[in-house]
Amino acid sequence: QVQLVESGGGLVQAGGSLRLSCAASGSIFSLNAMGWYRQAPGNQRELVAAMTSGGSTNLADSVKGRFTISRDNAKNTVYLQMNSLKPEDTAVYYCNLNFPLTQREYWGKGTLVTVSS
Repeated sequence: QVQLVESGGGLVQAGGSLRLSCAASGSIFSLNAMGWYRQAPGNQRELVAAMTSGGSTNLADSVKGRFTISRDNAKNTVYLQMNSLKPEDTAVYYCNLNFPLTQREYWGKGTLVTVSS
């Protein structure tokens, strides 16, 4: 069984920064992708950023230049550094881990990010 534990959400003023962390535990195959999705009230869940175990990244256009994703494969941990935050970044951020070979994926419980104007 795989567990994802997120941390780092909170309340920040517009223009501020936050860093999210997500640690995975359990049966982690070496070939995987970890990333972050977000869901604002009334909206669908959307991809924010993802990074494969090989280092390839995918960032949503809305966060390019402001957010950076990184990971520590030895710790099975992914990070999301969020700078220049905007009120429209307010959402629950969910950590995602997926294994392309088995097509299984796992979700964290989510962490709330609130950006005040």
